[in-house]
Amino acid sequence: MNTEKLFNMQRELDRHIETQHDLEDEDLFDRKALALLVEIGELANETRCFKFWSLKPSSDIDVILEEFVDGIHFILSLGIECGFEDITAISSTPSNGKDASRQFLEVYGLINTFRLSRRREDYVQLFDAYMKLAELLGLSEEQIEQAYIQKNEVNYDRQRKGY
Repeated sequence: MNTEKLFNMQRELDRHIETQHDLEDEDLFDRKALALLVEIGELANETRCFKFWSLKPSSDIDVILEEFVDGIHFILSLGIECGFEDITAISSTPSNGKDASRQFLEVYGLINTFRLSRRREDYVQLFDAYMKLAELLGLSEEQIEQAYIQKNEVNYDRQRKGY
């Protein structure tokens, strides 16, 4: 995935939010990491991949895509916090037969690893694992980029309306 455009869009959105909420001097890293964990939990809930006790199907792919993109927003924002926006491409390696539940758990673990280390290698590994999850969920890079652009505008609109 070519991330240059997405990093630029996210940087502007972050700047807008931080200015509007008077957060320019705040360290938001841990709050963004927690927000990412919550968003991934919401995504898992929509996929229902872990709900072995239920026969109810997963949500529609559009709902799953929107929840996935919420995670992309926070992954990009965390990368910006650490100065990693020069990473211009993330290419996911194949998921190696993992199921979605295991991939969700891997992503959760990598978020915490990155939160503690703030190392570039851990960030790239997290982003890669999240893109593997996209593959397992049937989401393409093109779908993700388009949905990110649309959700970015929704996020601006929410800020204008006092969300």
